Parts: sequence; C-alpha cells; structure tokens
Amino acid sequence: MAFPGGHVGIPGGAGQQQQAGMSEQEQKMVKMMQSGMESCLVKSIMAGGAGFALGGVFGLFMASMSYDTPLTPQGRELTTLPMREQLRRGFKDMGSRSWSSAKNFGKIGALFSICECTVEGFRAKNDLYNSAAGGMFAGAILARHAGPQAMLLGGGGFAAFSTGIDW
Repeated sequence: MAFPGGHVGIPGGAGQQQQAGMSEQEQKMVKMMQSGMESCLVKSIMAGGAGFALGGVFGLFMASMSYDTPLTPQGRELTTLPMREQLRRGFKDMGSRSWSSAKNFGKIGALFSICECTVEGFRAKNDLYNSAAGGMFAGAILARHAGPQAMLLGGGGFAAFSTGIDW
C-alpha cells in the first residue's frame, strides 16, 4: 500500500524513492545512522546535550531575576561598587547560575532517556507506557536520598509529566 509523502519503511514512501537513487555505500551509511539513532547511548547523549543547552539558556534567564536588588543587604553593598565591578559580578553570577542549571538539566535529560530506553528494550514496544515507566524510574532515582515516600512522589510526578508531554 502506498502512502503519499510516506517515510522510510512504508512501501512506496518518499524514503524508498530517495534510497533508490543512492549508491550502495550511501545506503549503508543511512542504515548505520538510523541504527545509531535507535541506540540508547546515542539517545541519552542527545537528550543530555539538549537538556544542557536548554538548561544553560534557562539559567541565563533566571539569573536576570537575581535576588541582589537594592532592597537586600547584598544588593545595597553592590550599589556602592563602581559600575565595572557591578558588571563583573553580575556576569560572573549569570555564568555560574547558567552552568549549574545546564548541568542539572543535562543530567535529568540523560537519566530519563536511559530509563525510557531501557524500559523500551525490555518491553520490545514503543508506546506511551515507556514514558510513564521511564519517568517513574527517573523520578525515583532523583529523589532517592530523600526516602521512599519522596521516591514514590517524585516518580509519580515525573511519570505524569513525561506521559503528559509524550501524549
């Protein structure tokens, strides 16, 4: 059955039409790239990298909402400094907050991806339950130092969030 605008794997799809014009070496390269994208390691690295980048931008944004306003003791001290020193401290604060947020988002993205991919490998299916189970494991792992109740709550919250996102 042919589907208009189909993709690789659908008979008559655009993917097969494109592969027909490729050399054997190019077809092998495409297959290798596809199998690499299905690898848990590659998925985790990509999720961690995307989380790192998103976390860096988020941290940069959140640093602009600093607590060091002229109403706080630290902010009053900061206003007495020369402009150059104020800017230096501000940029240093932005960098440290951005780096911290980037590391945390990267770790969470990679952890969730590993958990979801592992569940998918055991179930041999690709559906919404993988996100729920992967989120449950990832949330529980993140909350492991706070005790069993926190693990259950963290796992449930992360499972609900990841299921909602995938849905």
